Amino acid sequence: METKMIKSGIITVLVVALLISGCGRMVRSERIKVTFWHGLSGPLGDTLNEMIQEFNRNHKDIEVVVNPISSYTALSQKLMASIQANKQPDIAQVFESWTAKYVEAKVLVALDSLIAVDDDFTDDDLDDIYPVFRQSVSYQGNIWSFPFNKSVRAYFYNKDAFYRAGLDPNHFPATWEEFREYCGKLTRMDPTLGRQTKGTNFNVNEWQFINLLHQAGGQIINEKDTPVLNSPYGVEALTFITDLINKDKTVYLVREYEGQNDFMAGVAAMYEGSSVSITHMRQQPINFNIGYAPLPTFRTNKSAVSGANIVIFKSGDAKRERAAWEFIKWFTDTEQTARWSAATCYMPVRKSAMQTETIKGFLQEFPQFKAIYNQLESAVFEPQMGAWFLARMELKNFLERAMRGDYSPKEALDLAAAKFEELIEQERRKRQ
Repeated sequence: METKMIKSGIITVLVVALLISGCGRMVRSERIKVTFWHGLSGPLGDTLNEMIQEFNRNHKDIEVVVNPISSYTALSQKLMASIQANKQPDIAQVFESWTAKYVEAKVLVALDSLIAVDDDFTDDDLDDIYPVFRQSVSYQGNIWSFPFNKSVRAYFYNKDAFYRAGLDPNHFPATWEEFREYCGKLTRMDPTLGRQTKGTNFNVNEWQFINLLHQAGGQIINEKDTPVLNSPYGVEALTFITDLINKDKTVYLVREYEGQNDFMAGVAAMYEGSSVSITHMRQQPINFNIGYAPLPTFRTNKSAVSGANIVIFKSGDAKRERAAWEFIKWFTDTEQTARWSAATCYMPVRKSAMQTETIKGFLQEFPQFKAIYNQLESAVFEPQMGAWFLARMELKNFLERAMRGDYSPKEALDLAAAKFEELIEQERRKRQ
């Protein structure tokens, strides 16, 4: 009798354990998985992963599953392949020119359709997004993407080199003319280092030229979607670059990250990069006092934002699409976008982020960064059309030929504009 009771007790315990285990599996199986492809790595990727893990901990019914891709180029290629195979992720980082292609392919969820039925996201929330971001994610009357990791161009400079050259280490040149003057004064034999230093270095960068183009008063395309980057304003902007390199010889040409490395080594006194460049530089020891500054300006103080947005791909599963929106909404709320900005130096998505203790604390430590943030108030965005994706790469090649003296600035930009027009026409024919 006692043995039967023991066996019965054991069976009861096992049944209860199985039920509990089964319930646990059932709860886990009901958790909505949202796959996310992105191209961020290093300290930026680490911060993103930390925030995603926090989201997963605090949202028991949603799990964001991350698939980091090695680069934006690889991400673009993998996304196109996944769309062709009808195996795209739930969400992914994209640029505006990619979004245009996906809209045409009818593979995206219009985010305003989700916003319209979300009582927790109001018109006030939408108005809180910086205007340049709101405009850049709207295409053909709908919101197809949402600002995610957005950046502006910025300057970083060696305050010690400024001091040694007799310049105020707390003042960065505010205009093109003053910048050119500073490049000359900072190109000198530095007895402290025992070698010549240059004002700065430039790599072949379309983003840099686009900023100069807008500051000169020009634009990439006009209201009729005709390329006008070869206008007198464009020629003036590119001539400013080529004169510094080939005429003044106070700026030298480098490849990609060589410029940042030379700046860190003290070879160049100033360095123009993305606002997030400092996040990478902080991974190395900095042996001088570093300053932060917005871009010098000319006729206007406009500058172009860059970085990726985030989209939701159609899955046919309304629950997954709503879960994806919950993650986007969380990541871009006031507190999270402030945290993301302070940790990475990407720009906050919301204006209200500037009033948070997080950003206030960041600016208390790095007060010069406020002027970099202020560039959002007059920022512009690049063309949204799919043809710009290829035209941008073509532009880079023509810019390099001008910087190396193979073409005059006018010749290079005429060729770039003609190629852009050709790509636009090819896109038009495909739609017919």
